[in-house]
Amino acid sequence: MPSIALESRLDAVVGGKTAKLFERAFGMRTIEHLLSHYPRRYALRGELTPIASLPLGEPVTIVAEVQSVTDRPMRNRRGSLVEAKISDGNGTLTLTFFNQKWRLGDLTPGRRGIFAGKVSEYRGHFQLAHPVYELFDDEETARMTAEATANLPIPIYPATATVPSFLVAKTVGVVLDVLGPFDDPVPEPLRRAHGLLDARTALERIHRPDFLEQVDAARETLRMQEAFVLQAALFQQRQFVRAMSATARVPGDLLERFDAGLPFALTSDQEAAGEQIARDLVGGWPMNRLVQGEVGSGKTLVALRAMLQVAQSGGQSALIAPTEVLAAQHVRSIARMLGPVLAPELMPTLLTGQLPAADRRKAALRAASGQARIVVGTHALLSDSTTFADLGLVVIDEQHRFGVEQREALRAKGTAPHVLVLTATPIPRTVAMTVFGDLDVSTIRSMPAGRAGITTHVAPLAERPAWFGRVWERVAEEVAQGRQAFVVTAAIDADADVVDDEAPIPDAAEDVPPVQEKGAPRTADAGRTHWGVVQVVELLSRHPAFADIRVAMVHGKLPSEQKDDIMQSFARGEIDVLVATTVVEVGVDVANASTMVILEADRFGVSQLHQLRGRVGRGGVPGLCLLVTEAEHGSLARQRVEAVAATLDGFELAEVDLDLRGEGDVLGDLQSGARSSLRLLRVARDADLISAARRAAETVISDDPALLRHPAVSAAIERRIGNVERAALART
Repeated sequence: MPSIALESRLDAVVGGKTAKLFERAFGMRTIEHLLSHYPRRYALRGELTPIASLPLGEPVTIVAEVQSVTDRPMRNRRGSLVEAKISDGNGTLTLTFFNQKWRLGDLTPGRRGIFAGKVSEYRGHFQLAHPVYELFDDEETARMTAEATANLPIPIYPATATVPSFLVAKTVGVVLDVLGPFDDPVPEPLRRAHGLLDARTALERIHRPDFLEQVDAARETLRMQEAFVLQAALFQQRQFVRAMSATARVPGDLLERFDAGLPFALTSDQEAAGEQIARDLVGGWPMNRLVQGEVGSGKTLVALRAMLQVAQSGGQSALIAPTEVLAAQHVRSIARMLGPVLAPELMPTLLTGQLPAADRRKAALRAASGQARIVVGTHALLSDSTTFADLGLVVIDEQHRFGVEQREALRAKGTAPHVLVLTATPIPRTVAMTVFGDLDVSTIRSMPAGRAGITTHVAPLAERPAWFGRVWERVAEEVAQGRQAFVVTAAIDADADVVDDEAPIPDAAEDVPPVQEKGAPRTADAGRTHWGVVQVVELLSRHPAFADIRVAMVHGKLPSEQKDDIMQSFARGEIDVLVATTVVEVGVDVANASTMVILEADRFGVSQLHQLRGRVGRGGVPGLCLLVTEAEHGSLARQRVEAVAATLDGFELAEVDLDLRGEGDVLGDLQSGARSSLRLLRVARDADLISAARRAAETVISDDPALLRHPAVSAAIERRIGNVERAALART
């Protein structure tokens, strides 16, 4: 077979039948895909062990002779069982194979060979199930071969029922034998500085090591290669954006008048972020900036100042929010901050799918004519019927709630508009480099003055079930002082298993034990949600301490107008306790709300809990957050809850979240395509390596943006990223 390239199709080498198996199991279509499917661990064949002293449960390699072979139907299921007795002269062992009759012609009595596998026991007899073996006519040849291969590491691959590990190993071996030469994508200076192998050697040693000590160097090389190619792709995308031309948006009297009317001073971080954005908006290419900041740190104010700079030249800004509640609140908040003079001039307009038809038509007309220079909405902004006269700035609030297709649909409504992405979920440095490497990042850590702060406590019902009753007493005490409270659940109706389509899906929790104490959570299935909004409202309606307390509920399945009316009533103080799903997670701002109770807190992620907690303590009223959980002490679910209680620093919690959950979850929700499919690279562990790769990639791309002088890097990006992922990358 002629040599093949990394980009060659898999079916051209291993045949259509095998290639289809691998594509169905792992989505593999090319040689690159297969060779990037790395072993997860390695086993040793073991020393040549006498059958009489085989260690149960251990991998062994033995030399033996086939004594007999039989085939019989299985008793309890369809199919047949082939059993072969082998002996080394001191003991006997059974080999078992399910539904493989062809072994009868292979394992004939008198044949000698080497047999490798893990020893198991069945009805008092040792056996090897589906062992790997090689048969010889000459015993001496068999023994010499066994001794030579006894200490070779056996790669164990991620596998499926249809594609077992040994088939992956065999297929990889076939491919490596015919793989032609290819250029190393990692620049020589970077390889030399880190003592790395060349790419071909690294592939050979990770898939077919001669001894285990070769594996670490191979992994280190391939980790750096993955980091470098990914960073090069991100920097190249940044250069492509900067090759585009954008309308410069110069600040003027609109921003000056707004700043002069502010009743408070900007924080130092707000000022710094504002200056960075202002410079971006007058640049020659579209801004592509991420602003991350704590809950309540004033990101919306920073975004509004950018909108005023764009509006100065007649440009429009579109702010897309993930929920109707948040979009409506943004419009009210923006109008309030603009004041009675600037608000009519800029005409902030709400455009959502649940507006009455007449109001929606009016809002769409304001956007299309340019009369509304600030348009706030939900997915309705993406509709083909929504157009803009001069869309100069796209603001994406809580970016992780929108896919790349949705973001591109909004950006495409303007001509290379500037893009400002907001997130209140702080991002660890390594994740920011790996996932948002093509974005400029501004960080707001400092909080506005006058915040009273929040105290957080865990109510551990597994150990202290009586605390469940105390939670409601504590809420009633806060209300008695003239304050308000949120109660958040993971579902709308736990009995009917109804979740909130408009709210984020909570993280799955570990199973928790039932609690049997009176007044504690109900004990249906321990693994399912016990409390929904419906159940909490019903409980509080019967609670003596809540007889005079005004309780209401809100969730994503309510009509838009009803949700908005309830939220405004709560903001006006006409509701004391609001029972809600996580539809209130972001943006809801009620200064008098002092208490946040989160039931079954272990069902939520760290960042979600931190976001919810940020709904209280936003004014001069001290905040109290009660995290109610049935998770056992020491469980991962309990650790998440306790981590949130231990600190108010969202950036510290982001690092804790990364350590507890791993980047699989963290990255999976943030991006699609290449950036969520890390192979050997681990952002929680490889910070220094990613930084080094980033510096090297920036040097290469700055000198050669199109990679004309670095064809190996360009080819690696094409293989690694692919057309679909490349399109996704361009859209973010």
